[in-house]
Amino acid sequence: MRRLCVFCGSSSGRIRHLAAARRFGRTVAELGLEIVYGGARIGTMGALADGAVEAGGSVIGVVPRVLVEKEVAHDGLARLHVVDTMHERKALMAELSDAFVALPGGAGMLEELFEIWTWAQLKLHTKPVGLLDVDGFYDPVLTMVDRMVEEGFLKPPYRDMLIVDDDPERLLDRFTAYRPPNYTWTEEAPVR
Repeated sequence: MRRLCVFCGSSSGRIRHLAAARRFGRTVAELGLEIVYGGARIGTMGALADGAVEAGGSVIGVVPRVLVEKEVAHDGLARLHVVDTMHERKALMAELSDAFVALPGGAGMLEELFEIWTWAQLKLHTKPVGLLDVDGFYDPVLTMVDRMVEEGFLKPPYRDMLIVDDDPERLLDRFTAYRPPNYTWTEEAPVR
């Protein structure tokens, strides 16, 4: 694993979320990994990038032109790719990355996470996908994911693809050991 895509927020959330994003950026840089992210200088995205840059790390931003025009693009990155659409942004971030982590964030972060996780389920990629669960932020999401398994909408191997940890180093260690599940899709009778 050389490059890690990080999904997070353009909003700051609570102070602990900013601190966790900055710390995660620093940790990733200290491990010698390069970060790929949404390219903003604001919110947890900015904290992530700042933490990595301060630790001597390399950060690649991918930002839609409309956000550059709104002056939210980070100007201290190793590289900043400016694209025309959000779809291009997500595709380039996926192409450039070897693994994906979601930090606490809003609707955009959830959308990115669920799309990349769905791509893994469809075998469009075999890269690890995980959540850095800061102070139980993802507990409600994980409850819903487990409910989808219970109700027969999500197969257990798909649930198992999602690596969840509250410790950055441990999460990244688990990524290194990740092997995609060996599964086949078959239509089954409904769960009762």
